[in-house]
Amino acid sequence: MAMGPSGNWRSVAMVVTSAVMARILARDRQPVFPRSVWAMPRLTTEQITEFLTEPGHLTRIATVDADGAPSVAPIWFLFDDGRIWFTPREKSSWWHHIQREPRVAMTIDEDEAPFRKVFVKGTVTVEHPPGEDDAWRARYRDIALRYTPDAFADAYINATVHEPRALLSLPCDPAAVTSWRMPLQGEDPAEVWAPQYYHRRPAPEEWVPERRV
Repeated sequence: MAMGPSGNWRSVAMVVTSAVMARILARDRQPVFPRSVWAMPRLTTEQITEFLTEPGHLTRIATVDADGAPSVAPIWFLFDDGRIWFTPREKSSWWHHIQREPRVAMTIDEDEAPFRKVFVKGTVTVEHPPGEDDAWRARYRDIALRYTPDAFADAYINATVHEPRALLSLPCDPAAVTSWRMPLQGEDPAEVWAPQYYHRRPAPEEWVPERRV
């Protein structure tokens, strides 16, 4: 059925109204403040180096197995000369994963405030394959000393001296490294999340802990 002039205008008005409402709803789902106003706290290059050289932190390496499924293993590491150094045993499953697919991802984090986290991804370099252990034994000891006392590190190395390992490294290029930490005292607590995660940015008073008697 054909519409007269008034019907055409009503149709146009409905289309315009729908478009305006869609823009309003989309706007309301955005953060209250522009993204340029704040960002998640990140570590500086110096802070990343300091964190990665602190003893005791494990790294978790993500690889891909033969079926294409993800696999994660917590391992010892050493950060030196802008690279993460680590040593799989010859029979380690994740060493076989890397031989097939050398692209990996790593996370290093802590379980106490400010919960620093560093994420690295890239392509592993095989510095020494299994069987060349004598050429880099000192580096292996340096890795062990990050996690154990001197006497235990030496005993551990001596007890496993006949077990071949590979020496691998992963470059920490700035473009492949991201980091995060909790906001510190005096910083905006809303920065605990990146802006794009918010539907509505919490007001400052919403971050005040509940007072308990």
